[in-house]
Amino acid sequence: MLVLPETLTQSQATGCLQALSGELAGVAGTAVVVDASALREFDSAALAVLLQLRRECLASSRSFAVRSMPSHLADLAALYGIGDLLAQA
Repeated sequence: MLVLPETLTQSQATGCLQALSGELAGVAGTAVVVDASALREFDSAALAVLLQLRRECLASSRSFAVRSMPSHLADLAALYGIGDLLAQA
């Protein structure tokens, strides 16, 4: 399982994505779950990170889901029309 940090804004997005992409290779199985329960401070960059991780999973024939997504982030995803892409586990 991949874990999002407490803060994920535009200034942390590149480093966070690089770290999580590196960890993705070590995730066993065909289902990848990202735990967002620690996420407290974020902006739309958090959605960009999740979407890129989803792309990487789909490219390697893995499923992708987000667990414990904060309601505000889910609302933001719905506002942008991408809520269905970030299935909640």
